[in-house]
Amino acid sequence: MRVSIAPFTVRKRFALTISRGTTAESTNLWLKVEHDGIEGWGEASPFSAGGPPQTTETIARSLEPIVNLADCWSPFDRQQIELAAIEWKLPSAAKAALDTALWDWIGKKAGLPLWQLWGLQRSRIVPTSVTVGIGSPEKAIERLQDWLKFVQVKAIKVKLGSPDGIDADRAMFEAIARESPPRLKFSVDANGGWSLEEAITMCDWLAGQKRVKYVEQPLPVVARAELRELYDRSPLPIFVDESCHTSADIPPLADRVHGINIKLMKSGGLSEAMRMIHTAKACGLQVMFGCYSDSILANSALAQLSPLADYLDLDSHLNLRDDPFDGATMQRGCLLPNDLPGLGVQHRATHSRS
Repeated sequence: MRVSIAPFTVRKRFALTISRGTTAESTNLWLKVEHDGIEGWGEASPFSAGGPPQTTETIARSLEPIVNLADCWSPFDRQQIELAAIEWKLPSAAKAALDTALWDWIGKKAGLPLWQLWGLQRSRIVPTSVTVGIGSPEKAIERLQDWLKFVQVKAIKVKLGSPDGIDADRAMFEAIARESPPRLKFSVDANGGWSLEEAITMCDWLAGQKRVKYVEQPLPVVARAELRELYDRSPLPIFVDESCHTSADIPPLADRVHGINIKLMKSGGLSEAMRMIHTAKACGLQVMFGCYSDSILANSALAQLSPLADYLDLDSHLNLRDDPFDGATMQRGCLLPNDLPGLGVQHRATHSRS
């Protein structure tokens, strides 16, 4: 088989601010696996979450051995390829692009979308939340109103953990809640921006707001001991994101969280995402899916597994001005994969000419 990579830059309609900083654009990598006249596609997007930053450059450089030695394998050599990726210490985003492309190839070879190949039901896919980043109450309301104009919103994720403190968090949340339709449900993501005392205070306060379903990553990754105390005292379920990358991270967290956030770039691909789902369920935990600055290519990949998720936050592509791909579509607030084989993703420029 042959493997190639190409960079592409995506720009956000609205810059996203979280507790760690602001992102306005991202240069991602489009990975292609070609064999027997069939192409499988994957995406790697840079991110920084609880470990060394994975940049576009480091991801691309790590894939060079795969590109150079790909003719030794076929897409059916999945175990060998995974072991090589481990041996060469590929960053998780590089693994995600490669693993996703191999799954896309297999789906196309079989002539089936992956959700159908795996025996899943699209009717079980829950609505995906849309994200409002940290900002002033006025900016938060503006962002909420923008979402409501072009997406059938059913759930909102509110980014808190403001560097200005929990008073600023409360003011922003109150503004969004006041201006949003009563039917909307909320989740809150602090991205590790609170201390234990602040997290306890905010979880108590948010529980009183009635519409909040859970709180995500309230404490920094290093605060694992404090996480247990928060778990015991919080009236709201606690989910973790930056604290949980792969299935190996889940059992030690099982006594101090209610759920985990699986992201394609953190996990290293659909294969590991499936392991994480089964491990989490075996530990009695709930599962949500999230994203970074991913295009619809990566989000369509996770959408194939979405029937297994309790909560979804796959909205990054909706905030892009120049996503080069078409794939899963929003229908009644849900991101639904289509009936095309594999990931069901097409390149817009190529598709428009055909």
